[in-house]
Amino acid sequence: MIIAAADGSALGNPGPAGWAWYVDDACWAAGGWPHGTNNQGELTAVLELLRATAHLDDELVIHCDSRYVIDAITKWMPGWKRKGWRKRDGSPVLNLEIMQALDAAMVGRNARFEWVRGHTGHDLNEAADDRARAAATAYQRKTEVPAGPGWSDDCVTDAGGRGASETATDAPEGDAANTATDAPEPAPATPAADAPKRAPTPVAARPDRTDDDAALFDFDDPEADWRTLQLELTTEEHTRLVERARAAGVTPEEFLRGLI
Repeated sequence: MIIAAADGSALGNPGPAGWAWYVDDACWAAGGWPHGTNNQGELTAVLELLRATAHLDDELVIHCDSRYVIDAITKWMPGWKRKGWRKRDGSPVLNLEIMQALDAAMVGRNARFEWVRGHTGHDLNEAADDRARAAATAYQRKTEVPAGPGWSDDCVTDAGGRGASETATDAPEGDAANTATDAPEPAPATPAADAPKRAPTPVAARPDRTDDDAALFDFDDPEADWRTLQLELTTEEHTRLVERARAAGVTPEEFLRGLI
């Protein structure tokens, strides 16, 4: 079994953009473009992971914090194809070239997706996010993009499976998601290559979450321009939000948008 995370980033959204997939420190890849969207980064990360592992028969488990990406590949794509790659209202599917490439890359693959909540300490997701953001930052600063080692024999780990030692196996299922409305990312971060390595830390599911919460984020038309969401925060949570936004050089609202 191959367990990996895929993530994307866009500074300014749209703006300098990056993608990354991550298995462990010896097995990851990243790239990007001078101008792109967060969703394009998220989709491309999955596509590049599928391409990098196309020669393998192992089951591929892809951890992803974007409901848009997961639902596009596992739910909406058959209907889009029947309608000539158009949505329910007849408008063209966004990111069509990447979507069609993903459709082809999934043929015959033993792959499944697991949604994880982004920015909550999930080790694989955080590692992929760091590298995607580092790639986007490199395009913003016009510096060399940290592309990673890619897939090689070094990606094969112990009997626990490829990448299994780095994975938090009890990540929460549920509600939050990247919608198709591209949201701004926080200010650029230091490239992951310079960051200290994290020790794996399992992420416990929140006991106060129910499956009903998912309805807040599962939209019939994920590509509508705007959504209004209400969020309740404790005083402590609000204080942390303000502090993190200030550290990133953005407003609390902009910081929250970057987490979606």
